[in-house]
Amino acid sequence: MAAAADNPLLAGLGLSREPQPLTLFIFGASGDLTRRKLIPALFSLFLKGGIPRVKIVGFARRDWTCDAFRKIVREILDSEDAPEAPPELKDSFVANVGFVRSSFESPEGYAAIRDQYKDPPNRIFYLATPPDSYETIIQRLHEAGLADQALGFSRIIVEKPLGRDLRSARELNDRIASAFSEDQIYRIDHYLGKETVQNIMLMRFGNGIFEPVWNTGYIDHVQITMAETIGVGSRGRYYEQAGALRDMMQNHMLQLLCLVAMEPPVNLNADSIHDEKVKVLKSIVPVGAARVESESVRSQYSRGIVDGADVPGYREEPDVDPRSSTETFAALRVSLDSWRWAGVPFLLRTGKRLSRRTTEISIHFKRPPLLLFAERRPAATPPNVLTFRIQPQEGIMMGFNSKIPGPTTDMRTVNMDFSYGSAFGEELPEAYERLLLDAMVGDSTLYMRKDEVDSAWAFITEILDGWHETGRPEITFYRAGSAGPDAALRLLGSADRKWRKL
Repeated sequence: MAAAADNPLLAGLGLSREPQPLTLFIFGASGDLTRRKLIPALFSLFLKGGIPRVKIVGFARRDWTCDAFRKIVREILDSEDAPEAPPELKDSFVANVGFVRSSFESPEGYAAIRDQYKDPPNRIFYLATPPDSYETIIQRLHEAGLADQALGFSRIIVEKPLGRDLRSARELNDRIASAFSEDQIYRIDHYLGKETVQNIMLMRFGNGIFEPVWNTGYIDHVQITMAETIGVGSRGRYYEQAGALRDMMQNHMLQLLCLVAMEPPVNLNADSIHDEKVKVLKSIVPVGAARVESESVRSQYSRGIVDGADVPGYREEPDVDPRSSTETFAALRVSLDSWRWAGVPFLLRTGKRLSRRTTEISIHFKRPPLLLFAERRPAATPPNVLTFRIQPQEGIMMGFNSKIPGPTTDMRTVNMDFSYGSAFGEELPEAYERLLLDAMVGDSTLYMRKDEVDSAWAFITEILDGWHETGRPEITFYRAGSAGPDAALRLLGSADRKWRKL
């Protein structure tokens, strides 16, 4: 049996994976990601006894001393973002926190890392910074000898966005590779750390009832939805350069597609799983200029009502061009050129200011071949649907048809519903908690490999280029608080198919 450190599924069953002594350096320690996600996740690991020998060092240009940064970390631990704990445990965590005051450009800051934090020799560098700072940080780490692994391991974690198209993604990967080898690089996608996402593989390959019907013979189509009720808020400047296709589709949604569509890996080693995901991405039928209008939809939210409150349209948001054509909603019909999935469309949609916040994957099975119960009601035998609820209320639901009590043969759909909270009686760990621990123990299974990023961007860049070259499909508008644009209905391709209700 594989060691727990090499096996994400065994680790998910609770087997111990305690990292070696190390120091985690957080570049951009004064930022929102550090405050809302990283420090709370690290504190949760600390409370569970998972990182007893891990030091945490912030790196930022703020005029802070080590004591000042410790005070800020203590304030984070007292906030609602962090798990509850006695004051003495919070103080014990803060005692292992340090700080390096430096700009990203200054060699002195990197010399301080090298000279002041020699013990333990193992280091992880987390780049919680805008991507335009990556090149400088990586270059300085390399010049200071901090990427060297002669005395201990050295790893780097980089956040999305990993480029804005195929060319820029390759340039970024080349810059990182100039200092770090591939096995040192951890490209994070926090969706892969969510429990239900991890459970997709276990559901498929750990149960004998699902995999035999996981193919074109039984599945009609697959829907993947990532809907948000929030708008762009203060991120207008970033979103104008990104849009929904770059922001959500290229990374999160294609990763979810890979987990649904991949073939069984030969084992549970990280490279074996990455290999199968890359095969899926390379099997996607390209959507270039000739097909971009029939296979994609782009739209933008206008003024509307969300949760009972009037909200502005996208073009009225701060730092947004009043004539902007940036999409806040994108939908794709994706086809895979493979035996397993021939003829099965994958319908992907993501958008902001929609009627409900949800992320889910739904597997829609074919109707029974003999509609015994449809004589009086043509729609009396609805298809079975298996749904992975990723957020909120993580769980898995299976819909099947049952007879309504009484003298008729009328039926309706009922659900078998598994919820993590009620089944296991405990709060689920945050995605960053799992991903940080994985990086500490050297498990890259839930991170992205370079060729995954390349293959995903190759597909998305063709669509972006097709939109630019043809001006098609024209951008439409949907009311904030609605289920999205009517134009998305044409991607369904059949009157029998319907988008899952938002």
